[in-house]
Amino acid sequence: MSQILVRDLSPEVVQELKKRAKANRRSLTAEVREILEREAMPPRLSREEFLAIVDRIREQSPPQHTDSVDLIREDRDR
Repeated sequence: MSQILVRDLSPEVVQELKKRAKANRRSLTAEVREILEREAMPPRLSREEFLAIVDRIREQSPPQHTDSVDLIREDRDR
């Protein structure tokens, strides 16, 4: 695990972090760690959100395949 030292925080910020930590029943360190991890990591999509995005992409894109029956018919007609 890595460590970070943050200098020159205002007393107001530290006090607010302590309030949040207490409200969330965490230590100050655990609260700051939670905030940093949440803000630093990209958001993860739920399965439903992911599938909704896939559906929107499908609706916007024309079909990329051709029915093989059409291709066979075209060959036979030649």
